[in-house]
Amino acid sequence: MLRSFLFVPGDSEKKILRAAECGADALILDLEDSVAPERKPAARDMVRARLAARVAGGPQLWVRINPLDGPEALHDLCAIASGRPDVVVVPKVSHASELGVLHAYLDTLETREDLPRGAIGVVPVATETAAALFNLGSYAPAPPRLAGLTWGAEDLAAAIGAVSNSDAHGLTPLYQLARGLCLAAAASAGVPAIDTACMTLNNVAALEAECAAARRDGFRGKLAIHPAQVAVINQKFSPGEAEIAQARAIVAAFEADPRLGTFQLDGRMIDIPHLKQARKILASLA
Repeated sequence: MLRSFLFVPGDSEKKILRAAECGADALILDLEDSVAPERKPAARDMVRARLAARVAGGPQLWVRINPLDGPEALHDLCAIASGRPDVVVVPKVSHASELGVLHAYLDTLETREDLPRGAIGVVPVATETAAALFNLGSYAPAPPRLAGLTWGAEDLAAAIGAVSNSDAHGLTPLYQLARGLCLAAAASAGVPAIDTACMTLNNVAALEAECAAARRDGFRGKLAIHPAQVAVINQKFSPGEAEIAQARAIVAAFEADPRLGTFQLDGRMIDIPHLKQARKILASLA
């Protein structure tokens, strides 16, 4: 079960080494925003070395490349393909059709590296441009390699020209819309939705609240920008004992009587949608 996805600057060997110890389910080795232009060649070398040094049982290794419409993306892909990253995270995507060129690149590079076709998955950051908000439905049916969808409010605010994406009450309406559309788009495409990072550091209560709301609404995990956020994310996106027990009771009741349509459990009416959710909870434990 993937719950926590920690961004790690691709040009910091110290941070790359330390990140493996924080308990994140996936590390996102970053070649984009956290790396200055003049440092990108060095970052590619460090990321390639980290991919080559992976050990069994460690976190998944994802790589955020630079935008596909810029000069750096193909250099990124050529540098990292030999290390077989689990997923390539693609920023600034406005429409699912843009992933076609990435799919072609990866097909070629997997052939070059003698990797199975489709070995490398793709997760777009699907709300970072103004146009993206009108095109989130384009991810269904899911394009090849699609392994999830995530969203971001910071780049969207920059694209819009906003002073801020939030106020005293939280996200302002446009960014709430982006969050909700990402969630719906992922469900429509049949892939996990990953919540954006909490940008407030040293505020555990704020992070806990964001995680609780995200899991409540259907997100499967959350991005992290600091190792200290990982433990909270892992805990909040893991079902508790009471939740697991209830899920098992629901599944057991329906299995005991296949003709059952609805019944009461602990004062609640339970029906088929609850069964589907219970099965998802139990499947996440595998």
